[in-house]
Amino acid sequence: MAFIGTWLVTALACFCAIAIVPGITAVGGSYAGPIMCALALALVNASIKPIAQALALPFTVITLGLFAIVVNALLLQLASVLSVSLFGSGIAIDSFMSAVLGSIVISIAYTVFSGIIGV
Repeated sequence: MAFIGTWLVTALACFCAIAIVPGITAVGGSYAGPIMCALALALVNASIKPIAQALALPFTVITLGLFAIVVNALLLQLASVLSVSLFGSGIAIDSFMSAVLGSIVISIAYTVFSGIIGV
C-alpha cells in the first residue's frame, strides 16, 4: 500500500511539473503521461539513483550539494525516456534546463504532497 501512495504523490508532483515548467509536456494523454512517468521515476529511483549518487559523491561534496540537482535532472530525463519507450506514455522534456527545473519542482511538490497525505 505504501508503494501506491508514493506513486500517487509522485504522479501529483509530475502533474505540477507539467503545469509549471514550460519545457515539459505530457505524452500519451494528460493523465496517463504523468502517471506512467511517476512509475518509471519510481523504478529509476529504486534501482539506479543510489548508484548514481554514490558515483557522484565527490562532485556533490565539492559543489556543496548542488551536483545532486544535476543527478536528479539526469534521472528525470532517463525516466522520461523509459516511460515513453516502455509504456507509450510519459513526459517529454525539451532541454536540460527544463529537466533541472522539473526535478526541483517535483522534489518540492513531492515533499509538500507527502506531508499533506502522510506517505
